[in-house]
Amino acid sequence: MRARFLSTAAFLAALLLSFPSFSASRCDVNVATERVDLDQVSLAYQSIGRASDPALLLVMGLGGQLIHWPDEVVVALCQQGFRVIRYDNRDVGLSTWRQPPVEANLTFEVLRYKLGLPVSAPYSLTDMADDALGLMDALHIEQFHVLGASMGGMIAQHMAAMAPQRVESLTLIMSTSGAEGLPAPSAALLQLLARRGAPNREIALEQQADLLAALGSPSVTDDRQALLHQAALAYDRAFNPEGAKRQILAILAEPSRVALLNQLRVPALVVHGTADPLLPVMHGVHLAAHLRGSQLKLIPGLAHRFQEAFKAPLLAAVLPYLRAHREDTSHWAQVEPVAEHNLL
Repeated sequence: MRARFLSTAAFLAALLLSFPSFSASRCDVNVATERVDLDQVSLAYQSIGRASDPALLLVMGLGGQLIHWPDEVVVALCQQGFRVIRYDNRDVGLSTWRQPPVEANLTFEVLRYKLGLPVSAPYSLTDMADDALGLMDALHIEQFHVLGASMGGMIAQHMAAMAPQRVESLTLIMSTSGAEGLPAPSAALLQLLARRGAPNREIALEQQADLLAALGSPSVTDDRQALLHQAALAYDRAFNPEGAKRQILAILAEPSRVALLNQLRVPALVVHGTADPLLPVMHGVHLAAHLRGSQLKLIPGLAHRFQEAFKAPLLAAVLPYLRAHREDTSHWAQVEPVAEHNLL
């Protein structure tokens, strides 16, 4: 009897000790990058976690690849019990076009934008939202949560409006409603953002490091070599400056989403930094104000990058919200009928 008890105790101890390694294995960010073919594009993606877990789709911002979601953040999200899916938007990373994309003149269209004239873009943020929904279709995922950063948050807003019965919650980081009159970024930052061409790898890395530094928090001193290393990882995986230009045009051509937000009914968390140089903090405040019932979390000192010093505050803001909504499917997004007064 004693031998049987000891054997059982040893088995239970081994089982308990195996939990951390099991969790680490389940949330392995080094899983293979796979591909799904859509009508216009082929998207590269990774799926981290169990297929049976609630899905959380990560949508990256302008020019960002799936690797720009920090691995430790992805692991933390997965360990909350999510199947985390991160992917390359069209025109970045390992995404490819099924036919050559339409070319665009960024300089000319930016001039039209500054003059208040309509901007012509090869595709829209709605098209990019449709890409994301197509990815989830291909993975046979009906309902899911969405976490979008910057432009990814804009795309996420469209997803909730286009497929209201599929989006269970929104988490919008460093994003905006796109309304007129909100504070604009500095001209110097915009110039860095639009500087996408480079004659060689060395200059491209220096340009990207300059941009990363400008998007960082003034309260944090960046290590230049670390910035160059980040730039090198992205460059060596994929370098597509023309694609980033087309994404810029998609943003510039986008009208205000205030009417869309006013109609949307979806659990939403808006997270913004008080030191954001690209989308100053009022962008986040305004976004939350037009999402009925949303929560707003402002992080002191956070800028427009996932800097090491702010990963813990970001997770502290995001994880409790996602944990609360992980299994709750009773509040799927809804879109109210358009009324004339909502369009003002």
